[in-house]
Amino acid sequence: MNEHALETWHRLVRTQDSSGLDALLAHDAVFYSPVVHAPQRGKALAAAYLSAAFTVFFNPTFRYVREIVGPSDAMLEFETDIDGILVNGVDLIKWDDTGHIVEFKVMIRPLKAINLIQQRMAEMLQSRQ
Repeated sequence: MNEHALETWHRLVRTQDSSGLDALLAHDAVFYSPVVHAPQRGKALAAAYLSAAFTVFFNPTFRYVREIVGPSDAMLEFETDIDGILVNGVDLIKWDDTGHIVEFKVMIRPLKAINLIQQRMAEMLQSRQ
């Protein structure tokens, strides 16, 4: 990849273009959902969850409010308003030497936001099957 993984992620979010996920995710990428117990392993599952998140999370109110970046990982704190509920969370992203995301973990608060996200993500993932 020519572009750094984090730069690519920010570009995809800014343009709301989930089509770039296939090139960004490593073949063995793992997605950790805030509402699903088991890790979602493999590019196809990680891409499915992240694509659904593009619809659920990335509305005009979505914004990253803080970033902590290391050499191969980052913590991105975000806020977004969904149906009048302020969703606050963090994306923990890890990439490999080739610039592909190998791990993506999402944590969300408060509880009413988690319940809303669980409902919305389930609807999105169900509609894509």
